[in-house]
Amino acid sequence: LRQLAAYHPSTALACSMHQHIIAANRYNAAQGRPGQALLEKVAANELVLISTGAGDWLASNGELRRVDGGYLLNATKHFASGSPVGDVLVTSAPFEDPEAGWQVLHFPVPVSSEGVTVLDNWRPLGMRGSGSNSVVLKNVFVPEAAVAVRRPRGDFHAMWCVVLPVALPLIMSVYRGVAETAARRARDKCASSKDPVTPYLLGEMENALTTAELSVRDMIATVDEFQFTADIATVNEIVKRKTIAAEACKQTVAKAVEACGGPGFLRSGGIESLLRDVQASHFHPLQEKRQLLFTGSLAMGQQPPAQAF
Repeated sequence: LRQLAAYHPSTALACSMHQHIIAANRYNAAQGRPGQALLEKVAANELVLISTGAGDWLASNGELRRVDGGYLLNATKHFASGSPVGDVLVTSAPFEDPEAGWQVLHFPVPVSSEGVTVLDNWRPLGMRGSGSNSVVLKNVFVPEAAVAVRRPRGDFHAMWCVVLPVALPLIMSVYRGVAETAARRARDKCASSKDPVTPYLLGEMENALTTAELSVRDMIATVDEFQFTADIATVNEIVKRKTIAAEACKQTVAKAVEACGGPGFLRSGGIESLLRDVQASHFHPLQEKRQLLFTGSLAMGQQPPAQAF
C-alpha cells in the first residue's frame, strides 16, 4: 500500500479499506472465530469489499425493521471507499430489539441487491479518486443468517480491538507513502536551490518523515503478523501511533511544499495534490482529540468515556 500510494494515493486508500476487512477476518479465523468462510468467498469470486465502519462507528445509522426471515434496511452510508467497483457492502445498522433494547447489527449486503444505489457525490478536498461515494439502501432485505455481530448501540465492543489494530497500520501505510513521495519530489526540486533557508526547511521535512516512518513501522510491529492480543491496551498503542504518524505525514508534505517555494504551490509541481490528499489522514478513527481523551483516560486508570470513540 505504501508503494502503491507513490503512484496513486486514492487507489491505495480504497484498497486499504478492502484489505482491512480481509485482515480482521484473517485474525478471527486464526483465533478459531468466524472469518474463514468470508475469506474463501472473496478469494473464489475475487470480490471487492466496501467498508462503512468509519462512517458508522459505534452508533451506526439507518433503520432496521424486522420482517419474515430477516430485516428491511433503510439507510444512507457515507465514505464508502471503492463503491463504484465494489461487490459487497460490509455495513451495519441500529435495531431496537424489544427485549435487548437498542443494538447494532453487522452484516454484508451485495451491491447488486434490489434497493442499493451508489451515488456519484464524492467531491472532497483530497483523495478525490478513492470513489468514497455515499450508498443509499432503500428497503433492502437482510436475511437473519447474514447478521454476523450483534452489539449494544453506542458502546465500545471487543470487535474494535481486532479492527483498529489491523486497519490502522494498513491505512497509515498509505499516508506514509504519500509523505515519502512528497519528500522525494522536494529533494529533487530543491537540489540546486541557492536559498540559504532551503536546507532548514528540508531538515524539518526529513525529521517529520522519520517520525512518520518510525510510527508506521511500529504499528506494523505491534500487530506482529496477527500475533497481537486483541485488547484495549493494544488499541491504545495503535491509536497513539496513528495520531503521531498522521501529524508527521501532514508536516512532511507541508514542509515539502514550503521548501519548493512558489512552484511547490502549483499543480505542475507534483506536490500540491499530495498536500490535499494527506489531510484525509486526520479523519480515520481515532481522530486526534478523541485519541487524546481515550489515551488520557487510560493513563488515569479510568475506562475511556463514550465520547472518546
